[in-house]
Amino acid sequence: MARHGKKYLEAAKKIDGERLYTIDEAAALVKETAFASFDESIEFHARLGIDPRQADQAVRASVILPHGSGRQVRVLVFAAGEAERVALEAGADYAGSDEYVQQINGGWLEFDATIAMADQMGKVGGLGRVLGRRGLMPNPRSGTVVRDVQDLPAVVRELKGGRVEFRNDRTGNVHVTVGKKSFSEAQIQENFLAMVDAITRAKPSGVKGIYCRTLSMATTMGPGISLDVGDAVSRASNVGQ
Repeated sequence: MARHGKKYLEAAKKIDGERLYTIDEAAALVKETAFASFDESIEFHARLGIDPRQADQAVRASVILPHGSGRQVRVLVFAAGEAERVALEAGADYAGSDEYVQQINGGWLEFDATIAMADQMGKVGGLGRVLGRRGLMPNPRSGTVVRDVQDLPAVVRELKGGRVEFRNDRTGNVHVTVGKKSFSEAQIQENFLAMVDAITRAKPSGVKGIYCRTLSMATTMGPGISLDVGDAVSRASNVGQ
């Protein structure tokens, strides 16, 4: 069993483990219990009632967080010719074709998100084993495979500005960074609600029974705060309308 330090244990004492908190309460409490000296990330955790072994129950989508994630996102765009120029002008950190395929095959992974023009997917497809395991593979479902170069700047700006991709892990859970402890309580609340709305909208048609079983909020180093799922989903649906 993992042992926690004194600061963690002191922070945990402020949380009632038997209680389900509202998002407003959790946003205040997560800032109060953040004890690390650095600007910790605020994490969203959801346990879903899916069978991750079934293809029709996979959860994968993206969400634009109203206040961004607080992270500096390095974007690589697989593109050639005019599309390469457009990507760089839109703010992409890297853009190119064969040279980046070769670099990635050689072990280079100095980026956080990828976009591919549709005509590049024949080359990018061979990187599936490297990028797929890290959640970095361009995918039409997440909007990171672009057909029209005119749509490329918007996708680049979204990824740089606060668009976050998410997918379930092998145990049917979803973990996403939704902010920083330096964010205000209102910013944390709004980002978290956007994530709840996105998870709800991403419910696979093959899921039976309770879909979103638990929700929690935590900082990188701090204890988890359990949320009232019904209250969170209800509020998120009102925001999303």
